[in-house]
Amino acid sequence: MTEMSYRTALVTGASSGLGRGLALWFGKQGVKVYAAARRRPQLEALAQEAKEAGAHIEPVELDVSDAEATLERVRELDDACGGLDLVVANAGVGGQTDGKNFPWEHAKKVIDVNVTGAVATLTAVLPRMVERNRGHLVGVSSLASCRGLPQNAAYSASKAFLNTFLESLRVDLHGTGVRVTCIKPGFVKTEMTAGIQHTMPFLLEAEPAVELMAQAILRGQDEYGFPWPMARAVEVAKWVPNLLFDAVASKVL
Repeated sequence: MTEMSYRTALVTGASSGLGRGLALWFGKQGVKVYAAARRRPQLEALAQEAKEAGAHIEPVELDVSDAEATLERVRELDDACGGLDLVVANAGVGGQTDGKNFPWEHAKKVIDVNVTGAVATLTAVLPRMVERNRGHLVGVSSLASCRGLPQNAAYSASKAFLNTFLESLRVDLHGTGVRVTCIKPGFVKTEMTAGIQHTMPFLLEAEPAVELMAQAILRGQDEYGFPWPMARAVEVAKWVPNLLFDAVASKVL
């Protein structure tokens, strides 16, 4: 394991799935973790589990779709702990947005959380991190960001936005003490994937997925996609001509 250098961390979307796992993982490594999500009871249960394991997790009730409230709350946490060392924008919304019968309200929710909420989370204390010359920003994207997947216009596009946003931040922050990491999971068994009916190749359990993500964060990787067979397939898919991609992808769902 790479040496732990974080004292404090914020993880959004921490009431379940990968966010919950990451919050607990870092908490067990001695990091004071602020676990943020909308569902307070689940956060309280997480904090109790962490306490029993000798870890310190503080529940933070937060809806990242409210960007202004998110900016204010993250800055308050930064003040309270003497500076956040690690910020993980993990909160996300999935679900289908079929172009043949486009559900605007759901698409707006996806954008409010996955785009606006993620940007607010990641940048709330970015100027302070630059001034302190330390910090690590992590955005949880998806391998679904590679191309426009069928019936996933809002989700695929929201994660593609996050990829490019994080890359630009990484370039801007080159030479400072602030690192940027973009993590792109494939299919992981969580609440988000529970309702998916189609085949999910290389499906991972949450625990090994969390371990892979945590290690990539510790290594300070610029980008990390997993599981590797799916990540490689995605890289190949980027080069498939549109005519062929459209014909194949349109028959997937």
